[in-house]
Amino acid sequence: MGNDAADRRLRVLEAVTDTALMELHLDKLLEVLLWRVHELFEVDTVTVLLVDASGDRLVATASAGLDEEVYQGVRVPIGRGFAGRVARLREPVQIERIDPSTVINPILWERGLRVLLGVPMVAQGELVGVMHVGSTSPRRFPDEDIDLLRLVADRVALAAYLHRSRSEQMAASVLVDSLLPTRLPTTDGWEVAGRYVPGADIGVGGDWYDVFPLPDDRIGIVIGDVVGNGLPAAIVMGRLRSALRAYALEFDDPAEVLGKLDRKASHFERTTMATVGYAVVDTAAARMELSLAGHLPPLVAMPGEETWFVDAPVGLPVGYGMAVTGRPAITVDLPPGALAAFYTDGLVERRGTDIDDRLELLRAGVRPGPVEAVCARVMAELVGGEPANDDIAIVAVHHTE
Repeated sequence: MGNDAADRRLRVLEAVTDTALMELHLDKLLEVLLWRVHELFEVDTVTVLLVDASGDRLVATASAGLDEEVYQGVRVPIGRGFAGRVARLREPVQIERIDPSTVINPILWERGLRVLLGVPMVAQGELVGVMHVGSTSPRRFPDEDIDLLRLVADRVALAAYLHRSRSEQMAASVLVDSLLPTRLPTTDGWEVAGRYVPGADIGVGGDWYDVFPLPDDRIGIVIGDVVGNGLPAAIVMGRLRSALRAYALEFDDPAEVLGKLDRKASHFERTTMATVGYAVVDTAAARMELSLAGHLPPLVAMPGEETWFVDAPVGLPVGYGMAVTGRPAITVDLPPGALAAFYTDGLVERRGTDIDDRLELLRAGVRPGPVEAVCARVMAELVGGEPANDDIAIVAVHHTE
């Protein structure tokens, strides 16, 4: 190894191990590292493209020497063009012909680049993006330079991965908090309470509850669980919540509302799947109409009687292209003193325990009484001092008189 190569390797290693970089925001870290690469590798351009939320495209995020890519919002489908090929192969790619036959981004050949070297950015086994360098002079990047660029790409990939994870979790938390009902409807003779707790292992997921007033002295109660976790599940949850509210104002029958919701999810979001329970409480008639789309049945407790799980038909979940028609619904009486409790599976599923035992523990904890006390008792008995593996949602409605 020549003195120049040895010096470059040392300076690259110093750059990627600089602990001060760990304190920088991702944008600043990219700016610092890319200009160091620009100088150390003696290239004309350095660009980082990160995988977008869909996982199908690369988005130009930062550059040293080719800012147009970032300013113009360049997007490259994975598998197409130069950067897309690097992403698909997850291997370094070097090309010495820059034209429409090899590169789909015209900015690269319009700048007169003669050679490009791209390396994948992978963290925790996940493709994060692509880093590529380019030169307007003919040259061949030796294996030593390829290995060094991969070191830099690994460093940037880890920083981008951690930044995205933190940002997505924070965004998901804010989104879920904004969608949970802050003021539950109050009606003479009826009280409602609910709780939501994110899972310790996965953070915010797709569980939610909703309670809203409907015309003619009715109350809509929703409990749902979107498959998945994090920001993607929270976004889907928000869409389903909004759509269900809209359908609830147009259709009285809970089964018809879930049918419309299923059709919407199946048509516009074919990879979405969620379990949903929707009930309409008629406070004047003291009864509840209920329809379940793959969701666990609620419980009903009456004074002086044993609490039971509602024997309701459980239809298929909504979404995933199933578009089920003819969903069933049942009617449950809620006379004075009755209490109904809805919940998501995070409350009763826990590693190393039998779900039947957990369901029985839940049944024993649901008794008529003030709804806040019921929620507190259930959470104390089923969650206690140990963090839940999955997120949890619970809502209870009590006919007080």
